[in-house]
Amino acid sequence: MKTIATIKPLALFAGVSLLLAGALAPFSELASAQPEGTMEKAGQQLDRAADKVEQAGTDIKDSASRTAESTGEYLDDSAITAKVKWAILRDPDLKTLEISVVTTDGVVSLIGAVDSQQSIDRAAAVARDTAAVKSVENHLTVTAPK
Repeated sequence: MKTIATIKPLALFAGVSLLLAGALAPFSELASAQPEGTMEKAGQQLDRAADKVEQAGTDIKDSASRTAESTGEYLDDSAITAKVKWAILRDPDLKTLEISVVTTDGVVSLIGAVDSQQSIDRAAAVARDTAAVKSVENHLTVTAPK
């Protein structure tokens, strides 16, 4: 399972605030200096600061986008797992069996012990026929009835 990073509004605000403070720090030096060309230097530094802030905003946006994508993948895997479990429970030949279903990046793994090779084959077919399943890894084994 993937670890999902989130950006909290307070952390985002703090990060942008620190970035702005660092980008605008050179202006405090300019306030006390009066050499020739100070306004030109101030304008150049302001332009550089604005570029840094713009880049930081782009970096934050990209990070948030990647987080949303990974969250979406996690939710998609959960939905696939639920659909496969539901399909197994609806199947009269499989509903009484102990079959675990795990989905990672659309790949479904079936785990457990069943009563026959036909049950293994049927469970794999049910999983494969479920929407959004990329492939099925069948780790089911046949156990003799007790």
